[in-house]
Amino acid sequence: MNIIRTLFKSSRQYTKGAIITICLSALEVCFEIVIPTTMSGLIDYGINVGNISMVWRYGAMLVLFAAMQLTTGMAAARLAARSSAGFASNLRMDMYKNIQSFSFSNIDKFSTGSLVTRLTTDVTNVQMAYQMMTRMVIRSPLMLIFSMTAAFRISSEISSLFLICIPILGIGLFAIIRVAMPLFQQVFHTYDELNNVVQENVQAIRVVKTFDQQEHEIGKFGAVSDRIYKLFSKAERFTALNMPLMQSCMYLCMILISWIGAQAIVLSGNDPAVGLTTGNLTALITYSIQTLSSLMMLSMVFVMMTIAGSSAERISEVLSERSDIADPADPVMEVKNGDVCFEHVDLLYDKSADKKVLSDINLELGSGQTLGIIGGTGSSKSSLVQLIPRLYDVTGGRVLIGDVDVRDYDLEVLRNSVAMVLQKNELFSGTITENLRWGNEHATDEEIREAARLACADEFIEQFPDKYDTYIEQGGTNVSGGQKQRLCIARALLKKPKVLILDDSTSAVDTKTDAIIQNSFRTYIPETTKIIISQRISSVQNADKIIVMDDGRIIACGTHEELLETSPIYKEIYMQQQKGGAEDEQ
Repeated sequence: MNIIRTLFKSSRQYTKGAIITICLSALEVCFEIVIPTTMSGLIDYGINVGNISMVWRYGAMLVLFAAMQLTTGMAAARLAARSSAGFASNLRMDMYKNIQSFSFSNIDKFSTGSLVTRLTTDVTNVQMAYQMMTRMVIRSPLMLIFSMTAAFRISSEISSLFLICIPILGIGLFAIIRVAMPLFQQVFHTYDELNNVVQENVQAIRVVKTFDQQEHEIGKFGAVSDRIYKLFSKAERFTALNMPLMQSCMYLCMILISWIGAQAIVLSGNDPAVGLTTGNLTALITYSIQTLSSLMMLSMVFVMMTIAGSSAERISEVLSERSDIADPADPVMEVKNGDVCFEHVDLLYDKSADKKVLSDINLELGSGQTLGIIGGTGSSKSSLVQLIPRLYDVTGGRVLIGDVDVRDYDLEVLRNSVAMVLQKNELFSGTITENLRWGNEHATDEEIREAARLACADEFIEQFPDKYDTYIEQGGTNVSGGQKQRLCIARALLKKPKVLILDDSTSAVDTKTDAIIQNSFRTYIPETTKIIISQRISSVQNADKIIVMDDGRIIACGTHEELLETSPIYKEIYMQQQKGGAEDEQ
């Protein structure tokens, strides 16, 4: 019930249409139920006795009821389709919006492939179930109740045959669902794996081709695809038993009703006043078909619900997930300056983990100063800077910007005051101008060109035929790594933030370009606090303060000259890079 309540919140403006669909479906059943009784009257009181006036009377009633049944059925079907499509649209949007609110720790709970499956395949399954519910869930029970009531009114003895079939169908359906449900759950989890394989392959297609691993990737995809085929085939084999079981019961009932009914007609002499008539038997056969058809529809609903049940649960998980990073009750709405302070900061991604990602970090940085961060792979450099815009929250201690704990700021205000150029640079489908305006949607063309010049991006942009209107392909595949980095830096500069974070974001540019970019920061955004993570000491040696990190701790802090004197690790890195640079020059 919690899952149903969670999902039906997305119905919203389509709830009225769903309710009208239910009402129209109920009316459709009413008109459909009276048609066999009217047909019985036409046969018994019109055709059999040769009364033409009764034939016209009952015939007109049949045409009217059939027209009303057709009209209500078509209207219900149209509204059901519209309501279910709208519900699915809302559901996708609600999921997508909630995903956008996730913190990094929330996102870590779901794979990308899993989220794609939930937004597409799972929503489609739930949409089909929703449409079936608005039509079949009300239509089938009403049809079952009304048709059985009408049949028992005609002949309770003959209609008792239904009571034999219903338990058989119920037991069979229960057995089918019990076996099929776990299989469908496995199918959708395997879909997640398939999407992950596809996404990984497409993103890394250059690496795949470089190492000539196409056959390996095809084999990996084929293995997952084959698992889906086997699981789905097995599940469908069980659900396919539903139809022959239903049809067997239906035809058995029709044969028995016809046989017993024919004997009753002979005994009564086809006299309405004495017993069963031809018209009554015709109506009974029709009601038996309606009764068993409604049971068949109910079984189809149960099968669809079995498939959609797994999807609904997976969708509900996304909708129910709440970001562990949220706005405070009374947020601070302005970041005064770029002062940054870490006070005894600890970080755990998983609170049950034994080892801390960051441990007892203490650091102060004045507004406008530049901090360089050096450290080996896995030293938690990126984790440290991700605490500043609250991509993660500290486990212990606190992080302050402008003398205010980052947890006290409005999230939008905080993140608009911090610009990050991540280690993995991302560009989006669209023109260069559109990508740069992510930093400032109101930036003028002159401001865009100035930011590109400061990031040393103008030199290659001007060489493109369409210049700033050049279209960037998905993921920025039509620009080089260095070009992508410079575009991302220009995008960050347009933001004019209080704090600028560069997470190894000049690794793909040469040292000369790197030096020009660093100088641009000092002249263009002198009041902005700059935090630069780099593997190259040349990128940070002019910083006001440099920290050396290892295993989630700050093991050394000072200027370039001070660290050469006091930090053996820093000095060793510097000497190795100096030696490497000298060898490159030779």
